[in-house]
Amino acid sequence: MTLDEVRRRFPGSAAASLHVADEAELTAAAKIRGDHDLNPSSAPPDSLREAAVLVPLVDRPEGVTVIFTQRTATLSAHAGQISFPGGRREPEDASPEETALRETLEEIGLARGSVEILGRLDTYVTSTGFQVTPVVGLVHPPFELRPDPTEVAEVFEVPLAVILDPANPQRHSREFKGRERFFYAFPYQQRYIWGATAGMLVNLRDVLSAGPLGDESLGGEPVGDTP
Repeated sequence: MTLDEVRRRFPGSAAASLHVADEAELTAAAKIRGDHDLNPSSAPPDSLREAAVLVPLVDRPEGVTVIFTQRTATLSAHAGQISFPGGRREPEDASPEETALRETLEEIGLARGSVEILGRLDTYVTSTGFQVTPVVGLVHPPFELRPDPTEVAEVFEVPLAVILDPANPQRHSREFKGRERFFYAFPYQQRYIWGATAGMLVNLRDVLSAGPLGDESLGGEPVGDTP
């Protein structure tokens, strides 16, 4: 998929200059996805904390790529997992876009001026109590990264073609608190992207393919417990 094709799937960069008055309208219009999509019997928590992540698409000559971070093994939550840069929304953040850009700067040192906001994906609710707004941004090279070593073990890129490959995503399951739970996964080389990040990637696939992803579209077979 070319960069021009990606741009056509989003309404434009108007979200980059959001006014607070526009925020309620956008939030109300957002669809809700989450860990409960594949686990209907598991309702989201009643109390949710706001957060935002940046889904960074890089304009590379060889094709569009997606930036991911691998969290350090010493973090108290989601240690070692692959994720998008982002975090909790602070009171001074005027919009989820502000949260995503601020957190990205803090986590990996990517300057705001290197990111062109394209739009948002659907709100994603996690079983851990976060209401996450995924903000899609186009990153223009050249750019410099300075990962925070206390949070980020590695920053790497995955070709967008891998995310859009018909073999992805796979649907996996594992036992959690005595119950079988299902989740999406995107294997890539020796890496394993799963959980909320994979759920947001499914949403990204939907947007870029202009059609919903049903179970019949899953490339991999359901398997048992994951590593």
